[in-house]
Amino acid sequence: MAAVSFPSTTFAPQSTKPNPKSVFPSPSNLSFSSRSCPSFPLTPLRCSPLRRAAITVACASADVSSSAKAFRGLCYVVGDNIDTDQIIPAEHLTLVPSNPSEYEKLGSFALCGLPSSYTTRFVVPDATKTEYSIIIGGANFGCGSSREHAPVALGAAGAVAVVAESYARIFFRNSVATGEVYPIEVEDRVCEECQTGDEVSVLLEEGGGRLINHRTGKEWKLKPIGDAGPVIEAGGIFAYARKTGMIPSAA
Repeated sequence: MAAVSFPSTTFAPQSTKPNPKSVFPSPSNLSFSSRSCPSFPLTPLRCSPLRRAAITVACASADVSSSAKAFRGLCYVVGDNIDTDQIIPAEHLTLVPSNPSEYEKLGSFALCGLPSSYTTRFVVPDATKTEYSIIIGGANFGCGSSREHAPVALGAAGAVAVVAESYARIFFRNSVATGEVYPIEVEDRVCEECQTGDEVSVLLEEGGGRLINHRTGKEWKLKPIGDAGPVIEAGGIFAYARKTGMIPSAA
């Protein structure tokens, strides 16, 4: 059969929709693309004033100096591949974080899905807050389903930071978007050198940071959190967008 050749044809685009590149800033100018926030009103997952109150309580109990971006408190150590079902099991996803009482109750279930090999509970029974303000994990922390309840539950329980070897991308983004916890990366296997109950400090400094174990005296260098830091500090992507004028302030 003879080969059939088709003339080359150039088609002009028919869509009249604006080019997104002409509407939002160029990604080359941003290291955190979620700053390109749409200008229509949306409702955040949880109440930001409530979260600010929770952060205040957690900072006071953990001796946190937020002005210096220094967090000091007891750590809770977990291993690799801690998935979102272990962080907050699916049966608790009916709780609505924007409801203050349900937000608090959500914290009581944080990390309750861990296997029985974890003999120390992150939140003890009949309590809603944890004594461990800093979580130390291994590789691929937050893998599994993309539920925003995972970082929200940790924040509701009183955790302010997670230090792990690596994160599932969706958990990292949800942590930043909700502003509940700082997801900080460390290159070393810190989860094998720290023990649950150790007093540690997380120092967020320009160009990176340090994790200090006050029991052993060891220090580890932390990777920079970049432009995600101001978003978390503001209380999440919506609070950051309002603060910077990307969307109208809440009435």
